[in-house]
Amino acid sequence: MYGMRGAGVRVSVAVLGAALLVAGCSSGGDGDKDKNAGAKITQQPKESDPFWVNPDGNAARQVEAYAKSGKDDDAEQIRKIAEQPTGEWIGPENPEQEAQGFTEAADKAGRTALLVLYNIPHRDCGQYSQGGAADGNAYRAWIDGVAAGIGDRATTVILEPDAILHLVDGCTPEEFHEERYDLLKGAVTKLKSLKNTKVYLDAGNAGWGHPDQIYEPLQWAGIAQADGFAVNTSNFYSTQDSIAYGKQLSAKVGKKHFVIDTSRNGKGPYKGGDADERWCNPPGRALGESPTTKTSDPLVDAYLWVKRPGESDGTCKGGPKAGQWWASYALALAKGTN
Repeated sequence: MYGMRGAGVRVSVAVLGAALLVAGCSSGGDGDKDKNAGAKITQQPKESDPFWVNPDGNAARQVEAYAKSGKDDDAEQIRKIAEQPTGEWIGPENPEQEAQGFTEAADKAGRTALLVLYNIPHRDCGQYSQGGAADGNAYRAWIDGVAAGIGDRATTVILEPDAILHLVDGCTPEEFHEERYDLLKGAVTKLKSLKNTKVYLDAGNAGWGHPDQIYEPLQWAGIAQADGFAVNTSNFYSTQDSIAYGKQLSAKVGKKHFVIDTSRNGKGPYKGGDADERWCNPPGRALGESPTTKTSDPLVDAYLWVKRPGESDGTCKGGPKAGQWWASYALALAKGTN
């Protein structure tokens, strides 16, 4: 349900080049917003938001495009997205190259990279983001590539959105369960062997079920070795509800900390239309709390924008393929935000 950014989308060469741009425009000054200024994307204050803002992301390019065409008001709306750090979803084909490119660019900017790993075999149960690695060995090799690309650079990883949830809700056939737990546990072990990498296993959201249903699967997937878990990935449940869900779950898995995806939860979940697809490109939504490590609860390590606002959930409600940039939806998210 989450969408993949293709492996060919701005891999390490482009990202490394963008790192030079970061160095030149990260001072956070008043910023020249004339048409010749381009996107002029800046980093957020490190003390409250240590994560890297990609100055060459889809939102940044949209800011520049709107500015060049004289749509200054729209450019400033999209800037609400472009100047916040969002997850970089590593593609299936060049994991080492992409991970290296993003983490090196973040390191040069003095920030932490936020990576999302979404390539588990039999991913998304045949829905909009179906796919993943061909088999277990291919997945292990992919994880090895990601780890090699990260090296010792500061990185936070959100590991496999939906992978555990789809074991619990019966979506993934029973024959794949044992292998998936093994792959997730192996991925946690590999990534936690790195010097400066934090790992959060995806653990569903406040609307799917009850923590009693997922805490044992989290344990089987290696939560004890991980830094914690992630909730509300690519979803719309309020931060308050997400904290309540996360705290109930934390109490069952050794008081592990957690992070919350606040990218699009500014107005909570959509309540109209087909209940089975309310998560998919719902109208009338808004950006949520800006990414920060200064949260309202000591168990919450960060509010993050794991999902990239403005990228489609799938071919529903008029949207493009999952993971593709959708400018009009991005603009609606930004305009709907207070």
